[in-house]
Amino acid sequence: MALNLSRTFCNRALLFNPAVYKAQLSAARCVSLKVVPAQPPLNESHDDRNARMKRPQSPHLTIYAPQLTAMLSITHRGTGFALAGYVAMLGIAGLGCPDGANAIVTGLESLQLGAATLAGLKFCVAFPFAYHMMNGIRHLFWDTGKFLSIKEVYMTGYAMVFAATVISLALTFMN
Repeated sequence: MALNLSRTFCNRALLFNPAVYKAQLSAARCVSLKVVPAQPPLNESHDDRNARMKRPQSPHLTIYAPQLTAMLSITHRGTGFALAGYVAMLGIAGLGCPDGANAIVTGLESLQLGAATLAGLKFCVAFPFAYHMMNGIRHLFWDTGKFLSIKEVYMTGYAMVFAATVISLALTFMN
């Protein structure tokens, strides 16, 4: 049962001031409101509702070509997460081991890993640090208003990845 209540509202200020009424007679508009109760919500999922309304499905990540800027941003977040994990693991190991970090080094040495495996592990530890540091420096340049054109963003992105790789390799092969 729908309620058919209607009311008319007019600009009453125009009716009480004759000078304003004469000057703005054409500007006066009346508005009618009709009260209609809301429909109860349907218990359907977002996808079912879009299908019922014949809406197309939104494009997904699978149709877009990966962009350097997006990949660098995702990698920056990932390396930050990795660094936080390293700090947490070292802190927990430092609290749990009586010898602290020395026990971790002794434990790794006792595994007697090959040179290639050890270099790979060192690179996996060094790369997040170098990448996050170099990308942080890149962001500091952006904060000063430099290197913000698309060409410069891509140029600094490639330079940052190259510098992070070189620093990681240098840290990997340090004695």
